[in-house]
Amino acid sequence: MGKKIMSLLCILGAVFCFAYCTVVFLIRSGSRFYLVWAAGGIFLVLLAGMLHFGLWDKIPVPMRRAFCVLVGIGLVLFVVVEGCIISRFHDKGRENLDYIIVLGAQMKEAGPSAVLQFRLDAAYDYLMANEDTVCIVSGGQGRNEPCTEAEGMYRYLTEKGIDPQRIVKEDKSTDTAENIAYSAALIGDRESGVGIVTNNFHVFRGIHLAKAAGFKDVCGIAARSNVYFQLNNMVREFFGVMKDFAFGNFFAKNSLP
Repeated sequence: MGKKIMSLLCILGAVFCFAYCTVVFLIRSGSRFYLVWAAGGIFLVLLAGMLHFGLWDKIPVPMRRAFCVLVGIGLVLFVVVEGCIISRFHDKGRENLDYIIVLGAQMKEAGPSAVLQFRLDAAYDYLMANEDTVCIVSGGQGRNEPCTEAEGMYRYLTEKGIDPQRIVKEDKSTDTAENIAYSAALIGDRESGVGIVTNNFHVFRGIHLAKAAGFKDVCGIAARSNVYFQLNNMVREFFGVMKDFAFGNFFAKNSLP
């Protein structure tokens, strides 16, 4: 009975994974991470088949136990990291920061992607309320982008009325760690008060990368995100956090250009 229930749960999980993969693909999230959901669905279908046809029982007991232990460790790690990510969902920063750093995201021919626009709107609101704060827009140009992310962000903010002299463009970075490190090189003074502007699911990583870059007074400014992509973004961010953890980006000052 237990194996039948587990097999059924695997099938239900697979259906969810395939359905969610399709939703993210049709709405277009801007990346191919949605394929992880398809891979997860295939894995669950295979596991369900192994349980249903008795193939699971033919695997040596030590291997089965090792697999279960690894899955258990992975689930605990996932829950802990997601808890850390969620803890920064509602960060609003503080008033009169010296700088805010807007982390880059995809630029499209028509303008900023939805993810990036959310970040820019949060930056605009902060800059309007804090007139002495300088804004660093950070992001290079990807193969599928019409211009650097920094240039696109600069245009968006200046067209909304932000003084161009308050905006500094960092247009060489290709990922979040470089966003922070290259922006830190432009700021120079690690005693400056700095706010990291990004979507809610991304704030935790941004803050810890900024601390690793040497900033002593850093806070998050959380922008909203698309509810349909939130689950996809949360899982993707888990892997982003683990990557930066594995590469030591959370523990030592990033190398500056």
